[in-house]
Formats: sequence, C-alpha cells, structure tokens
Amino acid sequence: MQPNRPFETGYAGVGLTYARVPLELDPAGYAGADVVILGAPFDEGVSYRPGTRFGPRAIRQAEDVGAPAERPNMELGIDPYAALKVLDGGDVDVRAANLVASHAALQTAVGQVLGAGATALVLGGDHSLSMPVLRAVSDRFGPDGYSVIHFDTHADTGLDMAEAPHGVPFSSAVQDGYLRGSNIIQIGLRGNWPYPDEFQWMRDQGFRWRTITEVLELGIAAVVREAIEFARSRAPRTYLTIDIDVLDPAFAPGTGTAEPGGLMTRELLYAARTIASEVDLCAMDLVEVSPPYDPTGITAMAGHRVVYETLSGMALRKSGRPARPERS
Repeated sequence: MQPNRPFETGYAGVGLTYARVPLELDPAGYAGADVVILGAPFDEGVSYRPGTRFGPRAIRQAEDVGAPAERPNMELGIDPYAALKVLDGGDVDVRAANLVASHAALQTAVGQVLGAGATALVLGGDHSLSMPVLRAVSDRFGPDGYSVIHFDTHADTGLDMAEAPHGVPFSSAVQDGYLRGSNIIQIGLRGNWPYPDEFQWMRDQGFRWRTITEVLELGIAAVVREAIEFARSRAPRTYLTIDIDVLDPAFAPGTGTAEPGGLMTRELLYAARTIASEVDLCAMDLVEVSPPYDPTGITAMAGHRVVYETLSGMALRKSGRPARPERS
C-alpha cells in the first residue's frame, strides 16, 4: 500500500492495480499496449462534497477475486485481459490544492498514452478531469477528429466560469475550441440543472442529449443505438465519459452530487459494453466515485464493473467475433 513514488500523497498510488494487470510507470513501456489505465486522484474541482480523490484506489480495489486470473465476459464470450494488453500506469502526479498542476499532469499522461497508440482509460477523480482529457485528445486528433458520448446527471455546461470546475468541462472545451458542440451527445440528464439559458446555449452549439425520462420512454437499447450512430457519423473515434452519478443513488450513493431517479447499474453496464464494442474508443473515463459517502462500497464496485464492461466491449471489437456467444 505504499505510493508509487516517494513524493506521492497518501491517497495517490495504486496499492493494487486494476484487475491485477501489470503496473507500468514508465511511458516508454506503453509500446504495444491496447489500454493504459491512469488514476486521477483529485477533487479540488467539486462544488460541494469532496472525496473523489479516493476514487481511483477504491475502484481498483472494488474487485479482488484473487485466482483464477481469467475474467471471461458471460455476455460476450471473451476475456478482455486475454484479448487486450492492458497496463495500469498508476496515478498521475497530482498536487494537493493545485488543480491547475494536477490537470497539466493528467493532460501530459493522457497525451503519452495516445502517443503510444493506446486508449487512455482514466479513473477519477472529479469531472473537471475531462478538461485535460479533452485537450489531450484534441491535441492528438484535432477538435474535429473525435466525438463524445457522455453519461451524466448533469450536462456540465455551466456558462459562468466562476462555477466549480467539475461543472464546466464541456462548455469550456467548446468555448476554447478543442471540442465541437455538434460532436457530443449526453445521456441521462435529470434534476434542476442545467438552467434554460444553458440548455439554449447547448442547442445553439449543436449539443444533443437525452434526459432520463426520454431514456425511460425510448428504452436504453434505443438510446445507446442512437448514441453509437451519432458518434460514428461525427468522427472516426470517440471519447466515452461516464459520471457515476448517472446511476440512481440507490445503486451509487458514493458520489458528491447524487440525484434521485437515475439509471440502474445493469443499464449502464449494457451501455458501456455495447458502445465500446461498436465504436473506436480513443479515451474513456469513469468519474465522481466518492468512497467516503458509501461505506458499503457498492459505488466503487459499480465503477469497477463499468470499466470491465468497457474493456470487454473493446476486446470484442478488436477480435471481430460475433456480439454474443452461442446460447443453449
């Protein structure tokens, strides 16, 4: 349980790698990897309840089944750890109370993963981490070179830049020119925010979204299919970003801005698996897991499984195999 590096704070450092995949702290070792997992243990960007700095370690430790090492996916009939080369790059060099420095460290780390030809998979941490991820993806592929599928309770498109950083990553990215508003679709929005003027700004920029009521009316399968087709139509690769608070707090109480009435865990697992199996993911993140608000650990468990289902979908896409194993 020691930190990766001597200067790391007590909440940084992997302790246990995700699913016991190899730990690789040198970016030169990313060569040949399909996926590199990075932890982003900071929460200075939250608006109210901190605690997501403990998220990366909790997600990694949420499943420790020991032996056997195999993890075949029942729905897909493929083991992502056999089909993909997955590495854990440890936690980025966060600086307590210095969000700018932590963002810079994450942007550099994601850029190194993308430069190695791998998918960057980030464990958060608060949702302000999408700002450096978006910058790194844009630096690599250009603002027109990628689309975004975003699962969240909130659109995170605040127009007041004095807003807490985790509430503005997508509006700031559009305003700064490293994301096209017409390239993002958001799923699961509910509650009292964004306000009408922010929704109008989103319309003007070309954002698309489905509220939780629309998901209920249309069905999760139809909404996921719409998101896949949209993402494919906009760019050759996609960044998938998932805020755990898209889940109903019955399934994910450990988050800073819980809102009743969300998705069930099984719906989110289906969505992550299906999207990853049908689009080329250049980056993915799972954010806003806040262990202090969940002594049962079910939120981190849900986060761990969302990552696993994403990896499983990526493995299926790489293999070219049918989407389902033979049924009895």
